[in-house]
Amino acid sequence: MIFAWLAFFDALLAIALIAAGIVGAHFYLFAPFMGFQLFALGFLLSIMGALVGFVAVFITRKPQLRAGHNRALVGTAVCLLIALPLIVTVVRSLKYPAINDITTDFDNPPEFVFAQKLQHEPNRDMKYNKAKYAIKQRAGYGLIGPIKERLEPSAEFARVTEVAHGVPTWKITYSDAAKNTLEVVATSRLFHFQDDVVIQIRPTPDGVSLIEMRSKSRDGIGDFGVNAKRIRRFFDRVALARGKVNEQEEIP
Repeated sequence: MIFAWLAFFDALLAIALIAAGIVGAHFYLFAPFMGFQLFALGFLLSIMGALVGFVAVFITRKPQLRAGHNRALVGTAVCLLIALPLIVTVVRSLKYPAINDITTDFDNPPEFVFAQKLQHEPNRDMKYNKAKYAIKQRAGYGLIGPIKERLEPSAEFARVTEVAHGVPTWKITYSDAAKNTLEVVATSRLFHFQDDVVIQIRPTPDGVSLIEMRSKSRDGIGDFGVNAKRIRRFFDRVALARGKVNEQEEIP
């Protein structure tokens, strides 16, 4: 029965494409985005296989077609096991706006210096586009503002640099102590997608510091909320480091 075979082979091909996409990107056999494309193709095939499988299961329900029925059941089950978790993930991602550049300051965002040299496209514009991103960021994530620290800028820059060194998936690519600016490349664990991060410590009139931050993806249009989470989680790390410093200061 052709529909049963189609469902079965769709399931096998979906597994092969998803595995090839993950393994190939993870072990640097090809570019991360190509690995993701293979992964996405496998996902689409699993949906197609599940639909074909439902038809095959219905058509082969008669006893004389039992062999095709079992094949259709296996193919449909495998396709569903692949498709359903991914469908849930995709549906959940719809709550995030289709942007991939997040900042703590819309009017005076930290700008990249060294990251321009690391782009896939040499002439890619790394300037922040307020008209394109600001409204969507507010609507999708609410307030993501800078955090205020009691240390003066140079001391805070040293602390932030130390915290950045401690993030396992980050690599510091540029550091300017005169401008209290740090640039980082953040690499995802599975596909090894790379995003660019810039952190800048700015003085305030009352003598303390603001930590401003911007996180921008190199690939895609949306980011599944990754850049906003990255900023918030880094600020959590800074707060934790602040607590440790305060505890040390209290020791007689």
